[in-house]
Amino acid sequence: MRFFLLLSFLIIAFAPNIHAALPPVGTEQDELLRVVEFLSGSFSSKEQSEKDSAFFEVHLTMTPIWQERTGEHWLYVEQAMATALDKPYRQRIYRVVWKENTPVSLVYTLPDNPLKYAGASKNSTLLAGLKPENLTERDGCAIVLKKLPDGSYQGATQGTGCKSDLRGASYATSEVFLTSNSLTSWDRGFNAEGKQVWGAVKGAYIFKKNVLSAGKK
Repeated sequence: MRFFLLLSFLIIAFAPNIHAALPPVGTEQDELLRVVEFLSGSFSSKEQSEKDSAFFEVHLTMTPIWQERTGEHWLYVEQAMATALDKPYRQRIYRVVWKENTPVSLVYTLPDNPLKYAGASKNSTLLAGLKPENLTERDGCAIVLKKLPDGSYQGATQGTGCKSDLRGASYATSEVFLTSNSLTSWDRGFNAEGKQVWGAVKGAYIFKKNVLSAGKK
């Protein structure tokens, strides 16, 4: 009997601390804030376009908005050719959330005429009056991100659920790779037969973050 009591004491005393293996409080928010920090800023594919004529010089800006909404993470996204910065060809709102134990970027379209919001990354008053309930979520277009051992993030849309009718497409896919100073993005559209009908053919666009943007905290 004394032996079993001693054995029980030793098991309790030296067993691994189960609670120590659990993630600390706030881990999810820390991860979301890190993803938002990586996404935020001004990016350009200028360097890539100068090395490879298959790629255009594209400018991408992602700006946190509605920061007064505690615990929520929204960004205004604008993408334009370097030759037409005042006329972006893609404008979106991203919402970064925690789903199934990983960060996920939900994608929303703007109401009415999106061009009236062009330049909102520099002039936030252009978004005055816009609210989350005015947006339309693009079902199936969310980017599911996975953190890699080096602290970067890799993600993509899932399956063929992101519908698109651009240039005869049936669905679209997006693949991204995020670091603290760059964003690699490959957006493509495919028809019902699985043939690519829009987007870069050779590979992903490599966007380098503007030095001033990268230096902001």
